[in-house]
Amino acid sequence: MTVTIYDVAREASVSMATVSRVVNGNPNVKPTTRKKVLEAIERLGYRPNAVARGLASKKTTTVGVIIPDISSIFFAELARGIEDVATMYNYNIILSNSDQNKDKEIHLINAMLGKQVDGLVFMGGTVTEEHVQELKKSPVPVVLAATVDETEEIPSVNIDYEKAAYEATKSLLDNGNKYVAYVSGPIETSISEQKRTGYLKALRDHGVKSEEKYIVSGDYTYDSGIEAIEHFMQMDEKPNGIFVASDEMALGVIHGAQDKGLHVPNDVEVYGFDNTRLATMVRPTLSTVVQPMYDIGAVSMRLLTKFMNKEEVTEQNVILPHRNIKRNSTK
Repeated sequence: MTVTIYDVAREASVSMATVSRVVNGNPNVKPTTRKKVLEAIERLGYRPNAVARGLASKKTTTVGVIIPDISSIFFAELARGIEDVATMYNYNIILSNSDQNKDKEIHLINAMLGKQVDGLVFMGGTVTEEHVQELKKSPVPVVLAATVDETEEIPSVNIDYEKAAYEATKSLLDNGNKYVAYVSGPIETSISEQKRTGYLKALRDHGVKSEEKYIVSGDYTYDSGIEAIEHFMQMDEKPNGIFVASDEMALGVIHGAQDKGLHVPNDVEVYGFDNTRLATMVRPTLSTVVQPMYDIGAVSMRLLTKFMNKEEVTEQNVILPHRNIKRNSTK
């Protein structure tokens, strides 16, 4: 049978209110009484009912985290940042995988709210008007992590994706590459659009005409990187520089090029995005945009705690710094 607070009170010969004060860390309990209650809890194996406590306090000390793909190194690193800060502030995490499916994302938002979470961290591909309306209706605070809401109505933590993509593309052009291609993420996402804008701006600033044939849409996976290089290798004027919107896709591009007998970087230079652990595991090591994944997760969770605890928030849409690191996949 489940041990209740009543059982503990009877075992310790105290009131249920006294047991509640001990469990909740209330200092207004005599040390001898506290010791007696804690010993009774230990003997009986009592575990406080978080749901019941949440109903009483109107807080569950849980935060819902909706993530596109927990198997992704990128999102796993973000989730770790969220988890570490949540633990620091005594919150528990409920993590759900959305597969970047809009209907599933909307369902999970409502499911999390139904579990009486105190706040939500949302990571997704595209924030549609439907997403914004659902999140604005939320009775608890919501923060977007590595996710762009173009209306800027929902608090968020990101980097300047356009500037980062511009710098990566510029680096390839500065190396004298005449044909610089771009492997994007899913084209309907705001982040992909910002990266594309940065890529095209770099071409314009270097006096290079942009051509749609040099832009291929992927889905951030290794396989889509392989498919992209297959596409490029069928061209008469093959790219000699490729900017890729994620490290995992960039690995596919590198391995696909090597399978075709090309040398990276002598025949084709490859520039990635994210600086996940994969960037240093591949040979040659990958030049990439350093996106601070852990920090984005950590700052998102800290921003959420400020909203949940009604602390002062001076900036609700945070842009963290990024940097670029050159390794051996570029000259």
